[in-house]
Amino acid sequence: VQLVESGGGLVQPGGSLRLSCAASGFAFRNFAVSWYRQAPGKGREWVATIDNTGGTTNYVDSVKGRFTISRDNAKNTVDLQMNSLKAEDTATYYCRAVVLQAIRWGQGTQVTVSS
Repeated sequence: VQLVESGGGLVQPGGSLRLSCAASGFAFRNFAVSWYRQAPGKGREWVATIDNTGGTTNYVDSVKGRFTISRDNAKNTVDLQMNSLKAEDTATYYCRAVVLQAIRWGQGTQVTVSS
Protein backbone atom coordinates (compact mmCIF):
# COMPACT_ATOMS: atom_id res chain seq x y z
CA VAL A 1 0.00 0.00 0.00
CA GLN A 2 1.42 3.35 -1.01
CA LEU A 3 0.06 6.89 -0.97
CA VAL A 4 2.08 9.67 -2.57
CA GLU A 5 1.09 13.32 -2.31
CA SER A 6 2.11 16.06 -4.70
CA GLY A 7 1.19 19.61 -5.64
CA GLY A 8 2.24 21.59 -2.60
CA GLY A 9 4.13 24.85 -2.76
CA LEU A 10 4.22 28.52 -1.87
CA VAL A 11 1.15 30.61 -2.72
CA GLN A 12 -0.03 34.08 -1.83
CA PRO A 13 -3.13 34.62 0.33
CA GLY A 14 -6.22 34.31 -1.83
CA GLY A 15 -4.48 32.00 -4.25
CA SER A 16 -5.16 28.39 -5.20
CA LEU A 17 -3.37 25.07 -5.19
CA ARG A 18 -4.40 21.58 -6.23
CA LEU A 19 -2.99 18.67 -4.27
CA SER A 20 -3.02 15.13 -5.57
CA CYS A 21 -2.71 11.77 -3.82
CA ALA A 22 -1.69 8.82 -5.97
CA ALA A 23 -2.54 5.40 -4.52
CA SER A 24 -1.17 1.97 -5.32
CA GLY A 25 -1.01 -1.50 -3.87
CA PHE A 26 -4.64 -1.91 -2.93
CA ALA A 27 -8.15 -1.92 -4.43
CA PHE A 28 -8.41 1.85 -4.36
CA ARG A 29 -11.99 1.99 -5.59
CA ASN A 30 -13.21 0.16 -2.48
CA PHE A 31 -11.91 2.61 0.12
CA ALA A 32 -12.64 6.11 1.37
CA VAL A 33 -9.72 8.53 1.39
CA SER A 34 -9.11 11.54 3.61
CA TRP A 35 -6.87 14.57 3.64
CA TYR A 36 -5.31 15.75 6.89
CA ARG A 37 -2.94 18.60 7.66
CA GLN A 38 -0.45 19.46 10.33
CA ALA A 39 0.69 23.00 10.99
CA PRO A 40 4.00 23.69 12.75
CA GLY A 41 3.69 23.02 16.47
CA LYS A 42 0.16 21.65 16.18
CA GLY A 43 -1.50 18.27 15.99
CA ARG A 44 -2.68 16.60 12.81
CA GLU A 45 -6.11 17.90 11.75
CA TRP A 46 -8.69 16.19 9.58
CA VAL A 47 -9.56 18.29 6.52
CA ALA A 48 -11.84 16.30 4.20
CA THR A 49 -13.01 12.81 3.32
CA ILE A 50 -14.45 11.29 0.17
CA ASP A 51 -16.18 7.94 0.08
CA ASN A 52 -15.17 5.14 -2.26
CA THR A 53 -17.54 6.18 -5.06
CA GLY A 54 -16.96 9.89 -4.76
CA GLY A 55 -20.62 10.42 -4.00
CA THR A 56 -20.19 11.65 -0.44
CA THR A 57 -17.76 14.25 0.80
CA ASN A 58 -17.25 15.91 4.16
CA TYR A 59 -15.15 18.87 5.23
CA VAL A 60 -13.94 20.53 8.38
CA ASP A 61 -15.85 23.78 8.88
CA SER A 62 -12.79 25.96 8.34
CA VAL A 63 -12.41 24.87 4.70
CA LYS A 64 -16.04 24.50 3.64
CA GLY A 65 -16.73 26.51 0.50
CA ARG A 66 -13.02 26.88 -0.26
CA PHE A 67 -11.71 23.31 -0.65
CA THR A 68 -13.07 20.53 -2.85
CA ILE A 69 -12.09 16.87 -2.58
CA SER A 70 -12.53 14.62 -5.62
CA ARG A 71 -11.34 11.27 -6.88
CA ASP A 72 -10.68 9.42 -10.10
CA ASN A 73 -10.99 5.69 -9.55
CA ALA A 74 -9.64 4.97 -13.03
CA LYS A 75 -6.40 6.78 -12.17
CA ASN A 76 -6.29 5.83 -8.46
CA THR A 77 -6.02 9.46 -7.42
CA VAL A 78 -7.68 11.77 -4.93
CA ASP A 79 -7.30 15.52 -5.37
CA LEU A 80 -7.83 18.45 -3.05
CA GLN A 81 -8.57 21.71 -4.82
CA MET A 82 -7.82 24.57 -2.45
CA ASN A 83 -9.09 28.06 -3.28
CA SER A 84 -9.07 31.36 -1.38
CA LEU A 85 -6.11 30.16 0.63
CA LYS A 86 -5.34 31.82 3.95
CA ALA A 87 -2.20 32.00 6.05
CA GLU A 88 -3.79 29.60 8.52
CA ASP A 89 -3.96 26.94 5.78
CA THR A 90 -0.18 26.68 5.95
CA ALA A 91 0.65 23.08 6.87
CA THR A 92 1.94 19.79 5.65
CA TYR A 93 -0.94 18.00 3.95
CA TYR A 94 -1.30 14.23 4.10
CA CYS A 95 -3.64 11.77 2.49
CA ARG A 96 -4.85 8.82 4.50
CA ALA A 97 -6.66 5.58 3.82
CA VAL A 98 -7.71 2.82 6.17
CA VAL A 99 -7.00 -0.40 4.32
CA LEU A 100 -7.87 -3.72 5.93
CA GLN A 101 -8.00 -2.03 9.35
CA ALA A 102 -4.53 -0.51 8.93
CA ILE A 103 -4.13 3.27 8.72
CA ARG A 104 -1.96 4.27 5.80
CA TRP A 105 -0.42 7.72 5.37
CA GLY A 106 1.45 9.39 2.59
CA GLN A 107 4.69 11.28 3.21
CA GLY A 108 3.00 14.67 3.01
CA THR A 109 3.31 17.76 0.85
CA GLN A 110 4.03 21.23 2.19
CA VAL A 111 1.65 24.10 1.57
CA THR A 112 2.79 27.59 2.55
CA VAL A 113 0.46 30.55 2.22
CA SER A 114 2.40 33.78 2.53
CA SER A 115 2.85 37.11 0.84
